[in-house]
Amino acid sequence: MDKNTEKILRKLPSSVNERIETLPESIVDRFEEIRLKTFQDTLIISEGREISLHDGKAVTPDVLDETLNRLLDYSYYAYEDELSKGYITIEGGHRVGICGRVTLRDGKVHLIKEISSLNIRRSRQIIGASRNVISSVCDDKKNLIKNTLIISPPKCGKTTILRDLARSLSYKGYRVGICDERSEIAGSYNGETSYDLGKRTDILDGCPKAEGILMLIRSMSPDVIITDEIGKSEDVSAIEAALCAGVKTITTIHGSSYEDVENSAIGKLIRNHVFETLIFLSATPTTGTVKRIMKLSNLGKGA
Repeated sequence: MDKNTEKILRKLPSSVNERIETLPESIVDRFEEIRLKTFQDTLIISEGREISLHDGKAVTPDVLDETLNRLLDYSYYAYEDELSKGYITIEGGHRVGICGRVTLRDGKVHLIKEISSLNIRRSRQIIGASRNVISSVCDDKKNLIKNTLIISPPKCGKTTILRDLARSLSYKGYRVGICDERSEIAGSYNGETSYDLGKRTDILDGCPKAEGILMLIRSMSPDVIITDEIGKSEDVSAIEAALCAGVKTITTIHGSSYEDVENSAIGKLIRNHVFETLIFLSATPTTGTVKRIMKLSNLGKGA
């Protein structure tokens, strides 16, 4: 069994783990999601297929509570901030989505209790995932990286390609800084990354993007900063600061079209052509399919 898969299954209660292990290894090793929902069968999503464990053992609230406690290492306090956002990131960069009864504090989400469903989304490294886009991101002849935005709906492989771009650029000799707010790109645990990201890559783990981008510029003199899922106004300001400092940025955003991102919170960056390359991904026919690459002139340089 794949080591990454084994680590995830070890965190699950035996009542869930042992049933999943009865499936063929080809399914288990390639699973994308494990979905647990109260009084429903466990669902495994593997290579786009949905496999239901019809074994008469529906998930109970007690099983969900035990599963979440094991994923949290029995420390709600350590994950309090993430829980308020509806997910946690566990060792290896795997994201666990959580639904249940929301409790509020000062009008904001504080915690999710009485858990009704969990979705364990597996993170993995695919060496070479960026091979179809690397030439649009990096011009080896000019020794130049282009400001790049990767765009797609969820589950189309944005983070996987981002991770491989970091590795590829590092091995090409560039200094890479990763601001990994949700610990998904590098999958850091106790200061050690779960993936091969190259020896010239520095990782700022668990830090909000706006602050992290500026910290990396000041402290690590990167050639390029890589981060995931921008969308806040403060992210825009940080990317503009990187531009002024001569540091390139590669990042991602949810969307399906140019119009989607132009009308988003980062529309200003799009209209000013701060990003020189836009890469649109699709899950059809397979996750990580490059649907379109737009090359734009960088009108925002020096703006």
